[in-house]
Amino acid sequence: MFGIVRPCSHRLGEGLKTQWMAHLCGLCLALRGDHGQFARVVTNYDGLLISVLTEAQAERTTGWRRTAGPCPLRGMRTASVAQGEGARLAAAVSLVLASAKVRDHVADKDGLLARRPVALAARRVAASWGRAGARTGSDVGFDTAVLVDAVDRQVGIEALAGPGTPLLTVTEPTETATAAAFAHTAVLAGRPGNAEPLAEAGRLFGRLAHLLDAVEDRETDAASGAWNPLTATGTPLVEARRLADDALHGIRLALREVEFTDGKLAHLLLAHELGRSVDRAFGTSGRGHQAHADDARGAFGPPQHGGPYNPQSPQSPYDGQNPYGGGGNPFGGAPSFPPPGPGRRGFWAGCAAAIGVCCTCKVCCADEFEGPWSRRRREGCLGNCDCDCSCCEACEICECCECCSCCDCGL
Repeated sequence: MFGIVRPCSHRLGEGLKTQWMAHLCGLCLALRGDHGQFARVVTNYDGLLISVLTEAQAERTTGWRRTAGPCPLRGMRTASVAQGEGARLAAAVSLVLASAKVRDHVADKDGLLARRPVALAARRVAASWGRAGARTGSDVGFDTAVLVDAVDRQVGIEALAGPGTPLLTVTEPTETATAAAFAHTAVLAGRPGNAEPLAEAGRLFGRLAHLLDAVEDRETDAASGAWNPLTATGTPLVEARRLADDALHGIRLALREVEFTDGKLAHLLLAHELGRSVDRAFGTSGRGHQAHADDARGAFGPPQHGGPYNPQSPQSPYDGQNPYGGGGNPFGGAPSFPPPGPGRRGFWAGCAAAIGVCCTCKVCCADEFEGPWSRRRREGCLGNCDCDCSCCEACEICECCECCSCCDCGL
């Protein structure tokens, strides 16, 4: 599930989270339906933006959703998922770019790919994905040759790049590829007038994706000796951040020119979550939920620790200290005890529960799940988020937290 736009479910709110999951599952099932089970491994968070943009522009008609059967990644629940040309275009783009990524790793001899048998198998998989992506792209009227050409040019540009080479020269092929994919969503949605601003948004999104990938991999690439655009061109992080901020601002301006039928999810992902991706990559924090929670405390200042009315105080006024005597019970008598927790499972019963939890992927994907042996509530591996979740569904209606006035996006 690689990608730079990884929204927190608490910021999405229930409605937009359902839509986002519909596109994610739709991309996954489009890959399976056209190219088999193994193709589902190229499902990625950024690829679903193609499906989101297509549906956001289209007139509301039947046929954009279908009910999918139970899936382990959804806790064996059915769901309404996106379908149609937007999901198939997203699948085609994901396959072609994943094919290029595998070939790039083979060329760099990363990890196991340094071994010839593994590299040979990886090349065959990459070639198969490239052909499959081209077929699906042709079915929806998109020529994936522009993506393949961009990938081929990338290799030559990287070979020639050195100190003093403009960083935007290195990002240009990625920009061209994403611009073509974004623009084609306007064709699929029947809004050709949106093609130009979406191409601009896609071009800048490609630039941003390339920059953030380079920033996040800089230290790892330096340790392994792999090629990195920032190191190769001698671009400092300050300049990379300036380019990233300019690209983000340009995307928001381009989105103003796009005519959406319902662009709420597309706006949130590209105008808000993309900004958080920039902050995350550069190790800075934007003005998010916690900052607004701090503001909400008003002119009275932070609460004083240790007070009996401070909910964040680590000590209750009667925490083991009864001013009237009688241990932990303020009314005297025997000390009070916490209520008993759920009973533990035996070894074999816990093993059976553990198999069930793992097979339904609750360990990874559920917000919470019950521990197989302890039966305590535990948080799923993907349940961690990068925000203080005290403000629910804020961004869904753009009325608090990082409201739309902060980026002048007009929504």
